[in-house]
Amino acid sequence: MIAHQAKLVEDAICAVADLPDGMSRGFDPLHEGRDTMFIVRQGDRLYAYRNNCPHYDQARMAWRKDEFLTHDRTRIMCAAHGALFDIPSGSCEVGPCMGGALEPVSLAICDGQVYLAAPYRPGMPARVGNGARP
Repeated sequence: MIAHQAKLVEDAICAVADLPDGMSRGFDPLHEGRDTMFIVRQGDRLYAYRNNCPHYDQARMAWRKDEFLTHDRTRIMCAAHGALFDIPSGSCEVGPCMGGALEPVSLAICDGQVYLAAPYRPGMPARVGNGARP
């Protein structure tokens, strides 16, 4: 297996104003063609995580574009497994990955813009087979 090198992302990934309070949004900071991370906004706080369920790393979390939360918007939900996660900590509270947690992504905010605060590792590579290229 080839290790994927983390890369520094210098451009802002969005403006804080682009993130409505109580909502979630996916991002593709390395332009890989899929959202590899997401942000949840609760008031003035932003919580960012990798878009991978700890139960099965290749499972994407959203049930549709930018929908990472339960209907009442109180928890993060994995659409693949039904696991429920605490928004501030990313800890699994219900589901097959109890005791696990989402992988946090460090953010920095400067002049109302949201930046990645550390180098970012590419997401899972495309699966080989069925016409996909490595």
